Amino acid sequence: MILEDPRYSKVKEAKQTFLDKVLGRTPLMAGVNCNIVTDEGDALIADLMCEAPAKQKFDNANAFIEVGTGFVSEVKTALSCTTPTGSPEEMDGTTYPIIKGAFGGANDNVTQYRATFEAGDLDATGIDESALLNNITVGSAECLAYAQITPTVDVSTVDTLQMNWELTYTGA
Repeated sequence: MILEDPRYSKVKEAKQTFLDKVLGRTPLMAGVNCNIVTDEGDALIADLMCEAPAKQKFDNANAFIEVGTGFVSEVKTALSCTTPTGSPEEMDGTTYPIIKGAFGGANDNVTQYRATFEAGDLDATGIDESALLNNITVGSAECLAYAQITPTVDVSTVDTLQMNWELTYTGA
């Protein structure tokens, strides 16, 4: 899922490839939705600009994507998913989060996050919300951003869900 632009709030199923047919896999789905930087997220960004930040930075070791099934409304006061399912997933590889563009160029104000929930990580019907957290323990985490996922997504124990998240900082 790419959580960014409300103009593309649809889940799109890719065409099934020959390999998908042979292996009996479902094609990948991609969706794009609106997200909001939370009040905690605003404070975290300000904290990060300090000489000695007090809060945990959203880096490869300390950034997690959580999904849930209890979306109520997209508000800046969100602290995590309303009804989390599974455990928050850490960032993929050793490179995420990354800046989308080179400094001074196009997209130099866009941060990209990617986490993959492997087969067996989730078993949920109606996933409709996601949160970007800086700690795997929800009660100890700060929430940088929160998003609604529409339409909802069903994930069984044999499915893999890759979440691609972009935050565009506009200075507003």
